[in-house]
Amino acid sequence: MANATASPTVPALCARFKLDAAVAALARAEHDPPAFLAALVDAEQYAGAVSFLAHSLPQREAIWWAWTCARRTAPAERPPAVDLALDATERWLAQPTEANRRPTLDRAEEAGLTSAAGCAALAAFLSGGSIAPAGSPDVAAPEFAAARAVAGSVILSAVSPPPKDAPERFRQYIAQGLEVARRIKLWPSA
Repeated sequence: MANATASPTVPALCARFKLDAAVAALARAEHDPPAFLAALVDAEQYAGAVSFLAHSLPQREAIWWAWTCARRTAPAERPPAVDLALDATERWLAQPTEANRRPTLDRAEEAGLTSAAGCAALAAFLSGGSIAPAGSPDVAAPEFAAARAVAGSVILSAVSPPPKDAPERFRQYIAQGLEVARRIKLWPSA
C-alpha cells in the first residue's frame, strides 16, 4: 500500500502498482493522488481510478470499500452464495483473524469471481496469511493480489445492471473511496 510519509509521485505510484498504460499516461508529476483521480474521472477512465484507489488504500479499508459497493448493488433476487460471500467478508472485516479469513476463499468460489461479492471475499482471503491449503507450507499471495480483487469487485459493482447507470455508480464509488482516503488521512492533501 502507498506510504503517505514517503510521498511518492503519482507516476511512481502508477509504475509501482503496474497500472494500465492508458491510466499511467494521464499521471503528471504535479498531480497529488486526489488530483490524479479527478483527472481519471474527467477522462472517464473509471476502472483506472478504481484500480489506483484499490492499490492505494490499506487492505482492510479497501476491502470494506469493495464490500459496501458489492452489498449496495447485489440484486434483490440473488443466489444464496452471494449472501454467504458478503457475510464471510463482513465477518473478516469485523474481526480480521485467520479463522475468519480462511472461509472467505470457499465463499468467493461459491459466489463466483464474476460477482462483486465473490471478488470482495477473495480480496479478504488474499489480504494476508498463507494462500496454500491449511496444513501445507505457507505461500504468500502475490503482491497487490488483494488490491486487484478489490478493484474487480468495485468495477463489477459499478457495471451491474442496469448498464446505463455505470458511469454514475463509478463516480459514486470513487467518491466513496476518496472519502475513505480522506478520513484515514492517506494523503496529506486529501
